[in-house]
Amino acid sequence: MATKSTIFKASLQIADIDHNYYADHTLTLARHPSETDERMMIRLCALALQSHQLQTLCNGDGTLAFGAGLSDPNEPDVWLRDFTLRTRMWIEVGQAEEKPLIKACSKADAVVLYCFSQAADIWWRGIESRLQRLKNLSVWRIPQFSAQALLPMAQRNMNLSATIQQETLTLSDTAHHIDIEPIRWK
Repeated sequence: MATKSTIFKASLQIADIDHNYYADHTLTLARHPSETDERMMIRLCALALQSHQLQTLCNGDGTLAFGAGLSDPNEPDVWLRDFTLRTRMWIEVGQAEEKPLIKACSKADAVVLYCFSQAADIWWRGIESRLQRLKNLSVWRIPQFSAQALLPMAQRNMNLSATIQQETLTLSDTAHHIDIEPIRWK
């Protein structure tokens, strides 16, 4: 019998000062049995960092949600769709392979990849030249120490505040406060 996903609930208050976006999001995250808490929290950070696109790309008339991710390789970790169901943004987490990224770039207006593991630098050196031709792809690096600092926040029920100012995400709950400065690789 297959192990089922673990369900996490998050109440996320976002204040994106850089993009003048302020909103509350009630989220459900299904953590696949093979997914770590670290990866799940990076998905949550990716959603927070790109949430302003809901207003920027869709004028507020769209849906920003978690996709099937690890459960279905044909779906992103996070996606933004407008009211016509056009995929405006496809967000991936981890060290994706070239073919799935090419496929994602053909399905969405923009693709954003957030890398975070210790081996991300090695992965990037090996794939960087092959991804340069993908004009609608951007790649960001979350420093490993920041990704690991998120682990204590991974609770079945989370009440989080996310502030984005000067390209830094500050994620906090009642006991933790973490600053994450993503590094743009592409």
